[in-house]
Amino acid sequence: MENKPSRRRIFIVDDHPLVREWLTNLISQQPDLTVCGEAESAPVARELIGEKKPDVAIVDLTLAEGSGFEVIKDIRFQSPKTAVIVLSMHDESLYAERALRAGARGYVMKRETTKKIITAIRQVLEGKLFVSEKFAATITERLVEGKSDGGSPLEQLSDRELEVFQMLGRGMQTRQIAESLHISMKTVQVYCARIKEKLGLGSAAELLRAAIRLQED
Repeated sequence: MENKPSRRRIFIVDDHPLVREWLTNLISQQPDLTVCGEAESAPVARELIGEKKPDVAIVDLTLAEGSGFEVIKDIRFQSPKTAVIVLSMHDESLYAERALRAGARGYVMKRETTKKIITAIRQVLEGKLFVSEKFAATITERLVEGKSDGGSPLEQLSDRELEVFQMLGRGMQTRQIAESLHISMKTVQVYCARIKEKLGLGSAAELLRAAIRLQED
């Protein structure tokens, strides 16, 4: 009896149960792929991915507990053979390059078609990167023209500062941000001060308004 080729194992990290269910159903329909586990938070993702060592981890940047960027970096350290694909609602123009620098091999926006995520999985399994044609063209143009960034003031923010800025825009208080990222409230306040300085914002109210606008864009 001929042995069937083993399915490549996919792990899902997303804090929305419906997204995890949708991805599980989609991936399970593929003859060569299977879902080996899922997590809704960064701490659980670290533990299970370190244990299961999947071929691919699909990671959302915005998690209820912890940081998607930190999950990517942790996977790169504890399971270097696991390729990471970011599946996010956030615009690739600001987040894709950061995700790739953190160690991701692909970036797919949630508004894309279901076909794109399957294409991304198969492409990174072949050892390639997966980004949209638009983003690839932007990066190529930047390299040709010798530009070091995309021109947005938000490019000045570190990954952690950008995460804190996002959380403020989602209506989270300083204490909630500190608990989610497992840092002190004082550290969150330091990040807020740096964000205000880098973006030229004069007050906490201006910082909050700018953070809310980021979520609306």
